[in-house]
Amino acid sequence: MLPLLLLPLLWGGSLQEEPGYELQVQKSVTVQEGLCVLVPCSFSYPWNAWYSPPPLYIYWFLNEKSPYYDEPVATNNPGRKVKSETQGRFRLLGDVRNKNCSLSIGDARMGDTGSYSFRVERGRDVKHTYVRNKLNLEVTALTEKPDVHFLEPLESGRLTRLSCSLPGSCEVGRPLTFSWTGDALSPLDPETTRSSELTLTPRPEDHGTNLTCQVKRRGAQVTTERTIQLNVSYAPQNITIFRNGTALEILQNTSTLLVLEGQALWLLCEAPSNPPAHLSWFQASSAPNATPISDTGILALPRVEFAKEGVFTCRAQHPLGSLHIFLNLSVYSLPQLLGPSCSWEAESLHCSCSFRAWPAPSLYWWLGEKPLEGNSSQGSFKVNSSSAGLWTNSSLILHGGLTSGLKVSCKGWNTYGSQSSSVLLLQGRLNLRTGVVPAALGGAGVMALLCICLCLIFFLIVKVRRKQAAGRPEKIDDEDPIMGTVSWDSRKKPWSDSPRDQASPAGDTPPLGEQQELHYASLSFSEMKSRETKDQEAPSTTEYSEVKTSK
Repeated sequence: MLPLLLLPLLWGGSLQEEPGYELQVQKSVTVQEGLCVLVPCSFSYPWNAWYSPPPLYIYWFLNEKSPYYDEPVATNNPGRKVKSETQGRFRLLGDVRNKNCSLSIGDARMGDTGSYSFRVERGRDVKHTYVRNKLNLEVTALTEKPDVHFLEPLESGRLTRLSCSLPGSCEVGRPLTFSWTGDALSPLDPETTRSSELTLTPRPEDHGTNLTCQVKRRGAQVTTERTIQLNVSYAPQNITIFRNGTALEILQNTSTLLVLEGQALWLLCEAPSNPPAHLSWFQASSAPNATPISDTGILALPRVEFAKEGVFTCRAQHPLGSLHIFLNLSVYSLPQLLGPSCSWEAESLHCSCSFRAWPAPSLYWWLGEKPLEGNSSQGSFKVNSSSAGLWTNSSLILHGGLTSGLKVSCKGWNTYGSQSSSVLLLQGRLNLRTGVVPAALGGAGVMALLCICLCLIFFLIVKVRRKQAAGRPEKIDDEDPIMGTVSWDSRKKPWSDSPRDQASPAGDTPPLGEQQELHYASLSFSEMKSRETKDQEAPSTTEYSEVKTSK
């Protein structure tokens, strides 16, 4: 029992502090393995200022070790040896003459966990261990991650410095080692990745990539790292234009886009950059003071017309540089045939034919299987053709030599399609056969319409014949509000009194232009519009409708 009773005396007093001795220190401190911590501390003790006192020494002991026989973890007494495990890591900070007993702990280790006591000594009169206030230190596993600092913002093409540091670390103890990994780093220069600082010249493709800084305590298995995503500012490098999700091929900063007249056009302009560039569309001019037709990357034209044809510009504006690209919009249309329309004038057959298309169509006349050259004139025919804008017009005059079964055809075509129509001359009458090629006109609709026309013409013919029999030749023009205008006319030559003519056997047909009565019919249908084919190429076909007359 005696040693137990003497133990408080060895510590310089009882568990209660003696009068005049006070200690101000944190009761509990937590630090992660490998990091540093500073523990503020101050103390006081009784002393006599009338004489020159001996030096003042302070000590920190772990787990209530004997102040006489055990080694302290830190002290200012040069004659006392400190524990080898804490030497250089546990240090006293501040001036002890100002009653400062602050303790710095660096490169904390799991073995440092414990309870620490403070002791003060001064000559023979002051020898006291502060048992009332103790420091409880706890060392935990390292969870702190390093910080990566950018000394300036990342900008494509500009040299930038980065630094990596571990919060809570200090220079005492085992040094830290750093390593960098990432797609933005050059594998040819590994030395730059072994320092806490890194120099980097980012590229546009480095934006959004990962960069990792790893920190390790040398000689220990403690490792921590942080991964960041690079935010690289860069101007647009290229512009891509999409139509219906498909990228257009751009050659030498310009491209030509063909669009069918009347179609809707929707274009999307993209220019990858960071931060995003401001996109806008211009027509004809993209000067800085020009007014955009679209202040976004989307150009929408609900209906493309020839007035919209020309150059469009997509411009991408960015603080680090701007870019633009040209798009030449070319509008085309499928051929639309009007004609042929024929009439008798001065014993000659005059026919006209018109085509509307872009590019302007080529138009030719055919007599039977024989093509007629444009703007040509021979003994029996004359062709005159002209073009103006979207229209190509041509006229044909036939005189003399009209034979039975002669077919007059008009045909026009351009790169995107063709159409044709024909007129057929029969003996004793002019049989008008017209065929308009647009494939959108259904055969059933055409036949129904022509049947109605035939009925009207039949009644007109009966009426004309009755009036002619009564000796009242006249010209009749009837107009049907639904079918359009139907015109009928007749020219009559008297039969010859020559015996040759009288000897002609009954039932024989006189030659064309002599012993005959020639009739012609001309039909004009309004409110009929051909529908465009969906494909770009329309095959050339001819459909016939027949109108017959008889005496």
